Amino acid sequence: MAFVKDMVRMWLHAWKRFVSIALISLLGVAVLTGIYAGCRDAFLATDRFFDTQGLHDIQVLSTAGLTDDDIAALRKVRGVAKVQAERSQEVTFDLGGRKSATMQEIGANGIDWPYVQEGRLPKKAGEIAVTRKFIRDSGKKIDSHLTVAPESSSSATSVSDSGESDTQGAEDKAPSFPTKLTIVGVVLDPQNLSNPDGYSAMTSFRSTAATDYTFFAPPDGVTGTLYTSATLLVKGSANENTFDESYENTVKQVTDRIDDAVKTDRQKVRWQELLDVGNRQIAATRAEADKKFAEAQSQIDENHRQFDQQVDQIMSMQAGATGAMDPTQLNETTRETMRETIIAATPELAHAKQRLDQAQSQLDEQKAQTEQTLKTKENELKTSIPQVRWYVQDRQSLGGFSALKSDLDSIQSLGNAFPIVFLVVAVMMSLTSMARMVEEDRSLIGTYVGLGYGRLAVASRYLLFALLACLIGGGLGLLVGFLGIPAFLLVVLEGMYVMPGVRLEYDWLYGSLGIALFVVGVLAATIYACVQEMRMTPAALMRPKAPRAGSRILLERIKPVWNRMGFLSKVTARNIFRFKSRLIMTVGGVAGCTALIVCGLAINDTVADLGIKQYRDVYQYDLMVVSGDSDADEMRAKVASDGRTTSTMNVRIESGDMAVGKSDSGSGDSSGSVGSESIQLVTVPEKRLSDLGKMVTLQPVHSGILGTSSIGGKGSLKLDDDGVIVAQSAASSLGIATGSKVRLTNGDGVQATAKVSAVNRNLIGSDVYISETYYVKLFGKSFVSNVSVSAESDVQSTKSLTWNAMYAKLSGSDQSQTGYAQSLEKDSSVVKAVSSAHMADSFKFDLMGAVVALIVALAGGLALVVLFTLANTNVSERVREMATLKVLGFFDREVHHYVNREMMILTVMGVVLGLPLGRFVGGLLTMALNMPSLYFEVEVKPLSYVIAVVATMMFALLVQLFVNPVLDRIDPISSLKSVE
Repeated sequence: MAFVKDMVRMWLHAWKRFVSIALISLLGVAVLTGIYAGCRDAFLATDRFFDTQGLHDIQVLSTAGLTDDDIAALRKVRGVAKVQAERSQEVTFDLGGRKSATMQEIGANGIDWPYVQEGRLPKKAGEIAVTRKFIRDSGKKIDSHLTVAPESSSSATSVSDSGESDTQGAEDKAPSFPTKLTIVGVVLDPQNLSNPDGYSAMTSFRSTAATDYTFFAPPDGVTGTLYTSATLLVKGSANENTFDESYENTVKQVTDRIDDAVKTDRQKVRWQELLDVGNRQIAATRAEADKKFAEAQSQIDENHRQFDQQVDQIMSMQAGATGAMDPTQLNETTRETMRETIIAATPELAHAKQRLDQAQSQLDEQKAQTEQTLKTKENELKTSIPQVRWYVQDRQSLGGFSALKSDLDSIQSLGNAFPIVFLVVAVMMSLTSMARMVEEDRSLIGTYVGLGYGRLAVASRYLLFALLACLIGGGLGLLVGFLGIPAFLLVVLEGMYVMPGVRLEYDWLYGSLGIALFVVGVLAATIYACVQEMRMTPAALMRPKAPRAGSRILLERIKPVWNRMGFLSKVTARNIFRFKSRLIMTVGGVAGCTALIVCGLAINDTVADLGIKQYRDVYQYDLMVVSGDSDADEMRAKVASDGRTTSTMNVRIESGDMAVGKSDSGSGDSSGSVGSESIQLVTVPEKRLSDLGKMVTLQPVHSGILGTSSIGGKGSLKLDDDGVIVAQSAASSLGIATGSKVRLTNGDGVQATAKVSAVNRNLIGSDVYISETYYVKLFGKSFVSNVSVSAESDVQSTKSLTWNAMYAKLSGSDQSQTGYAQSLEKDSSVVKAVSSAHMADSFKFDLMGAVVALIVALAGGLALVVLFTLANTNVSERVREMATLKVLGFFDREVHHYVNREMMILTVMGVVLGLPLGRFVGGLLTMALNMPSLYFEVEVKPLSYVIAVVATMMFALLVQLFVNPVLDRIDPISSLKSVE
């Protein structure tokens, strides 16, 4: 009982060490669990939402549209739970300028079911539900009316090949929706959870949809037998977390079965259907032509009969007048001779016969030409029908889903890295604190061992002390980690995404392992400290520890410096370098905390400079204007008439997709979307290839070690006809390098395999630059069914490109350029006008900024705890030394200066080491983020280094305020008593 009482008394006396270990454990566990828990809560909430709304697991698209037979074939695939045929149509309307929307039919099988936020879902023809983004932009409300017009270039097949559209229209009709609409509800599209009302709405740099808005309509009023796509739910997928690898494996099994068992056969069948439709059209055309030719021939024959009757009457009249033989009694040859004679003698009859002969000749010629045309079409039909391609995609192809997953994964990667530093610092501080605690109790330990107490029983005094501190600190850390930090992160996340039903949840396994990790680390340090002392005999332990032997330090050998130092300066130097363990612990702890602060500020500086670097350095143009294909000429005329441009360059811009490598089939078809990213495909006119460098800074990027990259000189990169130039922001996330093969999907949904000729420096967005010739080579019409389209294929047919966009350099200030871009967006011919100056000033990435602020705050707290722990340990180790100084006549302020100067010097040494270490770690972390449409080019501003230095030094000064009273309370008499 006395042993226990003494143990409790010892614990109460060492409350400062207890608080230090508890605080370090609290911060470590909070960092370890907090960011993870916030991301996990978001993942779980969105997964539940996707399951509730039936977000599709697989989407099947076809360049020729899908038929009922295609849907039936998909239902037979093993592992498919539900199949829903989708019909959609692109429409346009006026909303302060020409805007586009996708009319989406609400399916009957509960797949991709919109989430009602206000009002109700539409039920009758002409009713629609819209997204909150449309409500915000349009100012409309429920019961408002809207009139739309079908997009002239839209097609249910998403294919621009005219040969195919001509043949499919005979039997399969593209979807058509009502044009006079009434808004009855506001909904959330489960395919895109972006928050239009959040603080990130005006600074979004990702586009997750090809059109401006999505309207949801009921099946009532929708016509058309051709389906835009088919969406599928996979059996067992709802039981898996959509963000886990197990879910991806479950879905991949079904996509593989579709590729193996359905896709190829249905592509062939659909192509044959189109061929049969074409043959039926030709047969119908021939039958119609034959009917018209027969009617024309019948008319000509009737005219011939009437003409012959008239000639015969004239012959009969002439025979009656001359008394000659009746012409009917003459043979045919004689009669024909008499007819020709009469016709030749009568101009009217000769002219009539000439007209009849010409009509017959023209009819024969038309029949021959028509037959020749139909035979030519029959011969060309097989080659004129383009290849039918199926694209089997999973959720990764959804821009909204991939953006959310990427953001959360990137933040979680930061949460996985920083706790390592906290754990290392916690072990170091625990080792320092517990080693000193055991050393102070040497004589007591020797006494207990000499009295017969086991070494394990004696060590348990310190092990239980460290364990209790870890458990209390870790428990509080779990509260902060699973409640405080997630609540903060979710507030930030909900400003970017709408996540219905999100709630804070506790992960028992992760939370327990988090505490256990720190408990093991701290206990290991405590055991090491106990073993170091308790391996001695009780007699040795009960004697005071011999002072460390004096030795020269390196500085003493530098005579010019050493001889000019004062006495106290020499003492300080010896104290710093003689006690190497204290030197390593202090410098290492301060360096780690400083590195964390610099690392956080490095990420903040990197994100803050993204917009400026991209829109003022990479993009040299001041304005990008995009229009619809049909309005391109009007848009260019509008910009030219305004007279604001100093130079322009026409390009073609399409929203597409890029994936790594070729598909297994070698046909360029997609069999999933793993490793894919949305891109902006920019086609450059052949005659303006050399001018691209004047609008966009072209700098080649080469991969280095540890994920680093080197940037070539400006102007050293040229676009040619042998490959595409890929933006660094896209290449980094997909692992693409110069010479790689990528699968490109253009705006029409057509895919092709291309070679990457270079990777260009680019920080925001995913631009892929391609020449006009190479574009035609990749996406030109293919006249052979089921033949792959690749960069190596020959050009068999070309199509003219519409230059639907323009890069321009403007005159005037940034403000005037921004105003001009905003005015252009109101023009009916303009789809989008982007001012580089406005984007540079308005770009923000609030999620990363919030996480950085959290990391810097926690790192600052860790620095404060570390300095407090080291300072108290330093004082406790040198109580007799401080008492001696007081006996020698040192005033309290002199004692303060004597001790604090050593700590400040060690702190400065730690700061000097921590600054480059923080820059290095920050570079590794930012390169490891790999977020779509973003590349973090590490940047640390001088001010950030200053902030890190000042913050650390301020923490050191703050710690002095706590240490000085301890120094003042040292009693020289009691402290200098010898152990008897």
